[in-house]
Amino acid sequence: MRATLKEAACRLVDDIAPELLHVSHSVHRFAEPAFAEHRSAALLAAAAARHGLRVHHPVGGLPTAFVADAGSRGPTVAVFCEYDALPGLGHACGHNVIAAAGLGAGVALSRLAGPGGGRVRLVGSPAEEGGGGKVLLARAGVLEGVRAAMLVHPNAFETARPHIVAATQLAVRTLGRAAHASLFPERGINALDGLVLGYASLWAARASLPLGGQVHGVLLRGGRTPGVVPDRAEAAFLVRAPTIGALAPVTEQVLRALRAGAAGVGAGLRVRAVGPVYAELRTDPWLAAAWECNVAALGRRPLRSVPARRVGSSDLGNVSHLVPTIHPMIAISDGDAVPHTRPFAAAAISARADRAVVDGAKALAMTAIDVWCATGVLHTSDHGRPPCSTR
Repeated sequence: MRATLKEAACRLVDDIAPELLHVSHSVHRFAEPAFAEHRSAALLAAAAARHGLRVHHPVGGLPTAFVADAGSRGPTVAVFCEYDALPGLGHACGHNVIAAAGLGAGVALSRLAGPGGGRVRLVGSPAEEGGGGKVLLARAGVLEGVRAAMLVHPNAFETARPHIVAATQLAVRTLGRAAHASLFPERGINALDGLVLGYASLWAARASLPLGGQVHGVLLRGGRTPGVVPDRAEAAFLVRAPTIGALAPVTEQVLRALRAGAAGVGAGLRVRAVGPVYAELRTDPWLAAAWECNVAALGRRPLRSVPARRVGSSDLGNVSHLVPTIHPMIAISDGDAVPHTRPFAAAAISARADRAVVDGAKALAMTAIDVWCATGVLHTSDHGRPPCSTR
């Protein structure tokens, strides 16, 4: 029965492959940033409704979020779609691939929910790139009754067990006093100098960050003309740590450096968190093993481990603290193009990315079918290897 369902899921994905690729390329062209993905969300929700899923749009108080359900009995598997783009870079993280692959899996699973004895919930989640859409949707109850959650993300390598760590985004502003930069410089307080000093202090402090701690920052505003002492300067920082518990001391060290810089010139400092804190991903071993079996059946060879320095962050990490979750990576390049670059944005609509959409949809659907057919808990330690395992 399981093998029959998986074969049927793959055929269904192949049947709608042209539509999935149209969705992928359209979302890529829209390139809408966090919480502004109106055309992308509408396109996906309409496609899900056209294929018979029960669509609710919007949901959770988020105009660009939707939920599409199918099935009436059995375990519910949540398949996430992401579709926000990076400002200035477009889909340099390949979320158009995530969206189309998720849609393909959701449609295939909706057709098999009856004979498979399961349910699927396709979740359109906005603002992964900093807004924490999945965190907000979880608070709104979207994960109630969900047995397992998953998505597939493009990358320059393949693995079912990526290193996804905790993170928080900070908006930083230094406040000074404007003055004529030449006539009366002593009347001014240079907010930009305070921010640059803080950035330099932070650069020096990076070597002593707690193990696994990272900080990345960009200057957003430093004044409008060099003839005026700037009274305001702004920056954005992303702070990471291996776990959400380890994030606080790393963040405090960042704040100490920024306070020191501002104090050095007599400027004020304002810091606020942007969006929810992202938790580290807890990859479910049973689901990861099932994914590995299923993508192997498609001719793919995911890495069992990746270098510890290759880390990222995602709001799916928060989901993984609530339900068994996987966040597998699927390759659309061989390292010649890497995420968050213009070459990767171009790779996201390449022939290889199109293949990843189709294979990703199939592997998601087959892994969901494994969940439908499982009994008891999913964790490997409690339930043994997934039935598809050949190891």
